[in-house]
Amino acid sequence: MSKVLFHNVSILDSTGAEPYPGDVLVEDDRITAVGAVDAARADGAQVVEGRGRTLMSGLCDAHTHFSWNNSADLDGLGTMPVEEHLLFSMESAKTYIDSGYTMCLGAASAKERLDVVCRDAINAGRIPGPRYLANGPEIAVTGGALIKSITKFADGPEGMRLAVRELIDLGVDQIKLSMTGEEITGTQRAEDTYFSDEEVAAAVTEAHRRGKRVCAHARSAESVKMCLRNKVDIVYHASFTDAEGMDMLEANKDWVFVAPGINWLIATLYEAEAFGFPQEAAEAVGYKKELEMATDGLREMHRRGIKLLPGGDYGFAWTPHGTYARDLEHFVERLGFTPMEAIISATAWGGEIMLRPDELGEVAPGYLADLILVDGDPLADIRVLQDRSKLNAIMKDGRFHKEDAAA
Repeated sequence: MSKVLFHNVSILDSTGAEPYPGDVLVEDDRITAVGAVDAARADGAQVVEGRGRTLMSGLCDAHTHFSWNNSADLDGLGTMPVEEHLLFSMESAKTYIDSGYTMCLGAASAKERLDVVCRDAINAGRIPGPRYLANGPEIAVTGGALIKSITKFADGPEGMRLAVRELIDLGVDQIKLSMTGEEITGTQRAEDTYFSDEEVAAAVTEAHRRGKRVCAHARSAESVKMCLRNKVDIVYHASFTDAEGMDMLEANKDWVFVAPGINWLIATLYEAEAFGFPQEAAEAVGYKKELEMATDGLREMHRRGIKLLPGGDYGFAWTPHGTYARDLEHFVERLGFTPMEAIISATAWGGEIMLRPDELGEVAPGYLADLILVDGDPLADIRVLQDRSKLNAIMKDGRFHKEDAAA
């Protein structure tokens, strides 16, 4: 049995309790003692001297795209050769765990099997990466694709059922529906809704029948309500949620997750000029309006106790891989979360969205040892989680991905 003892750390356990000093013992892949650790039990353990640094759960990105290739050329996601694309996706997986992310939920793959192959390689120990739930290409109706070259098309209930079955046959963990537009396309409006209730119902019924969840790119007010009427499990964006949709979200908050991808809106509005999309253009097509409405709506969702999780759409030129923890800063500074609430949303709720709430996302006995040792206090400055040099140790499954250089 391998043992690691984190000695004299500040334990941020993701239960909502204030951090407290103590030790954490890891045996094989599990946390077995937290707080006071019996010396005899820890005998023979590798000791990491915490010196008061923060020990916390690894983070979760609830809207991950391994295959988004840091490009400003959206069509390039489809034209990039599959061999180079797989290598890039593998590098993205490593970047996530290098950044302290031990849980990721795939939100669409640019080619059919990129996510599935990466997930399987991670699980087999062939490449480094987070725990991953894989997706396939997003499904859109004819005339409703955001990027045609990376989309799986389906029309009508029968078409949806067939598309879902084909993706499940590839080995995906969940299905993605692309239900609304996106202003940067120049032709697809964020407030447009392209799916019918019958199509959503067919896709969800087929996925749930096979034990798979459904997530949806849903920016418009109607698409959010359509998701809730038809039991879509994970709603992405939800920017234009109206009063009726807000009530529906609250009424279903025991099972639905919202992952707004707020950094996409902020970066697209204010930080994409160097890549050919200046702020004036972003405002002209509606991104300022969307950010303002999304901010108000997401603050209200938070007030009502709807589960909002960070992460989303990293992997474009102005939202590059490795900057994932910016979402946590936005949750605090823009959406009204306390730093503790933001961390819980990225850890304990991450365990929930990964379908392992009793094993992932907390520092507690019996949980899997997915841990990060932080040189700083994320409750005092949530931005410390954006600084990879401050992530002194990263552990997944009780094994160090990054060991403490000062140990």
